[in-house]
Amino acid sequence: MKKLEGRVALVTGAGRNIGRATILKLASEGADVIVNARSNQAEADSVAEEAHALGVKAMSVLADVSDPQQVESMVSRAMEEFGKIDILINNAAIRPHMPFTEVSLEDWERVRGVILDGSVYCTRQVIPSMAEQGYGRVLFFTGDGSYTGGADRAHVSAAKMGLVGLARALATEFAPKNIRVNIVSPGKIDTSRDMAWYPEGGMSEATGIPLGRLGTVDDIASTCLFLVSDDCGFITGQTIHVNGGTTYH
Repeated sequence: MKKLEGRVALVTGAGRNIGRATILKLASEGADVIVNARSNQAEADSVAEEAHALGVKAMSVLADVSDPQQVESMVSRAMEEFGKIDILINNAAIRPHMPFTEVSLEDWERVRGVILDGSVYCTRQVIPSMAEQGYGRVLFFTGDGSYTGGADRAHVSAAKMGLVGLARALATEFAPKNIRVNIVSPGKIDTSRDMAWYPEGGMSEATGIPLGRLGTVDDIASTCLFLVSDDCGFITGQTIHVNGGTTYH
């Protein structure tokens, strides 16, 4: 029997890169999947088709997670189709770089809206049914930059670190309902990116990584699988750093 047989997973921001890899990893272990993307229907459909080819049910849903009404509609559609959501992976994010003194109120609200508010909206929609059924797995994403304090991304780091407090509180509150909540913190991962967000050239260099290479999307997807499976049944409220051995001081 596969590790996630009979489970249903929703992954936000799943049209490409880490989200896509995670969808396919969960599907390979038997989970039915909901592929969320903000606006690219073709990408979302393509990932759903790949998942379906692995022998599971799959659907794609467009929704901007920063909009609570769109989130509610997305979850309603998923519940109508599958009857439940066992696993929620809050992967959607934006990472615009700019000096803190140039961050406008609109810039902050846009970043916070996707990263932090979006995770709150999605989790708020699915966790009541998880509690009712006595089973749930929720993941959030931070990143190395949030812990090292990189320049020109204070607003991104602030929003992501808010997820740490959220995850720890939810892990404690919902542990009696058999809901585990954890955080994945990727290091430098080899992905396609909007290079307008990376004025210094992105994450193409492995300098400073003890393992001597960039991470892959499958490294992150495998970590997500571990955290939502019964293989880590005694881990909740924790942050797993997937960064090739980078440490913080």
